[in-house]
Amino acid sequence: MLWRGRRQSDNIEDERSDSGGGGGLGGGGQFRVPIGGRTGGGGSILLVILVVLAGWYFGFDPSQILGGGDGGLLPGGGQITGTQDNGNAPANDEMKQFVATVLADTEDTWTGIFKSQGLTYEDPKLVLFSGQVRSACGFASAAAGPFYCPGDHKVYLDMTFFQQLDQQFGASGEFARAYVVAHEVGHHVQNLTGIMGKFNQMRQGMSEADANQLSVRIELQADCFAGVWAHFTQQKGILEQGDIESALNAAKQIGDDTLQKKMQGYVVPESFNHGTSQQRQTWLARGFKSGKLSDCNTMSGPI
Repeated sequence: MLWRGRRQSDNIEDERSDSGGGGGLGGGGQFRVPIGGRTGGGGSILLVILVVLAGWYFGFDPSQILGGGDGGLLPGGGQITGTQDNGNAPANDEMKQFVATVLADTEDTWTGIFKSQGLTYEDPKLVLFSGQVRSACGFASAAAGPFYCPGDHKVYLDMTFFQQLDQQFGASGEFARAYVVAHEVGHHVQNLTGIMGKFNQMRQGMSEADANQLSVRIELQADCFAGVWAHFTQQKGILEQGDIESALNAAKQIGDDTLQKKMQGYVVPESFNHGTSQQRQTWLARGFKSGKLSDCNTMSGPI
């Protein structure tokens, strides 16, 4: 990925020196679903959703984010393990620049897409932390992986996750890391467009298995949105040979079925809440191929 020398986002909040290091918080201190509802938006937002997103009228209750032990990008059972550096080493300075560059490119891409629909894109903040962090959604541990909090419109990332992505999950490459950022920004797009509203209500009366099935659809849509971003990134001549394959491999390695097999030796399909490896690859590739939001409708039909 040809990222050096490109614009870096100013929307990075580096809290690594303020974050608590070490282990997880346990109990209700981590995040189950990395998305949530958003107030406001008005009739114009709703009209665009109905016309452009064709029936995407689903969402998540922010209160459902708390509890469990799963991360924003990772499905249940996918917590990272092992001990890495605390994220404050000078070697991470270049990685911070990389993240800021990827975030800037998502800003440019989504600003253009929103503008084409008569909307204004609101840039999210990306918080770098080490070990654990407090957000508007509560406390989270680095063991849960990257996540997006709809309450404050921020993406949270402990960059040691990138080491785990390579060493533990077998997903190496810069564009695999870029996919991580783009997926979480995809949840921000869902939050801004109000996609989450109706499911916020529907979830309340659902069984856990049914709610998980709809969670899968939301996660796959975020993967597709990441693919849409990658489509426009390719048009800018930033991608190198093997970049897309790197991202697709990352999507494969963090599928529910792959992680459950790796972590516990067997799969429990009714517990899937992010999608299988094949599903995640399919929707990422679909967004990349077309670059169209209309091809990311995971809310109806087979997935």
